[in-house]
Amino acid sequence: MENKCKNFFINNIVPIVIMIMIIMAIPISGLSNEYLIQEMISRLSRNSFLVLSLIIPVVAGMGLNFGIVLGAMAGQIGLIFITDWRIAGMEGIGLAILISLPIAILLGILGGYILNKAKGREMITSIIMGFFINGVYQLVVLYGMGNIIPMTNKKIILSRGYGIRNAIDLKNVRQILDKSMVLKVGKFTIPILTILIIAALCLFIVWFRRTKLGQDMRAIGQDIEIAKSSGIAVERTRILSIIISTVLASIGQIIFLQNIGTMNTYNSHEQIGMFSIAAILIGGATATKASIPNALGGIILFHLMFVISPRAGKELVGSAQIGEFFRVFISYGVIALALMLHQWRRDQENKAERKRMMDIQLSGGEK
Repeated sequence: MENKCKNFFINNIVPIVIMIMIIMAIPISGLSNEYLIQEMISRLSRNSFLVLSLIIPVVAGMGLNFGIVLGAMAGQIGLIFITDWRIAGMEGIGLAILISLPIAILLGILGGYILNKAKGREMITSIIMGFFINGVYQLVVLYGMGNIIPMTNKKIILSRGYGIRNAIDLKNVRQILDKSMVLKVGKFTIPILTILIIAALCLFIVWFRRTKLGQDMRAIGQDIEIAKSSGIAVERTRILSIIISTVLASIGQIIFLQNIGTMNTYNSHEQIGMFSIAAILIGGATATKASIPNALGGIILFHLMFVISPRAGKELVGSAQIGEFFRVFISYGVIALALMLHQWRRDQENKAERKRMMDIQLSGGEK
């Protein structure tokens, strides 16, 4: 019983610590329950698709895919084009997704190929890869659009005649998904269509994990050498997992930005990977195990902390900036803590396995 409690605490230390901090900070912040519930409904609908896009690479043993920023950039390119062409409403969202898909697939193939060359170091490699593709993205958007790629909407072009402005107003598609189908429950507004899209993705992930490809990914995640000897095309399967994650991230970024209503052309995608990974880790996921409850629960905990900490900081020390520093510290700190715990657990498992093998050898020798 004691070991079970100890293991439960170790496996869930991140969500437990964050939950305690949130429970302590809510009364200090002075924010009402109604306000916090509405904020969580809004943030769940805004961020869930992006966070859920992290699950499939974890199943395939590729760790936490910091490379979802590649998909986010593909989604933003789609939004730039529909804003330039002045296509509004659901047609605009649909066309932005269609434009982003081939770009996301291409980036997913590139990313998967690179990560196959860095087996065991996928997470750090995906971070560096994100920086590299970000440079290419900025080159295309800042110098290519309006110069090589024709652009007609003067409102989004820099005054020099080429390059996209730093901020783009997405008024043609602002909250088009969130306001298309709305349910009012007392004081709360629930974006039904967005939630149905997220539910469809959850069902897809559950179904996908039961398919032959999903089972292959799970086998690779458990032991890559055994998967190879079983005849599974390991490298191809790993590339497919990154393609799926990148495509889902491109759609997720479009959903995210239509909710915000404004796109920061050169910065909106940069923190997507870090914040999404922090959210899923706060929900109890690890670099080798992630589930839908981890993603959704993590979003609630992470964004509760985001909403509460500036107000709690202001009430405690008279400065909301302290709360800002605190939540940035938590965002990066929780990733470091989760990865340290993951490595510590692996070391403990390896020690236990070595001890078991030694016991078997000793018992065999006595016989």
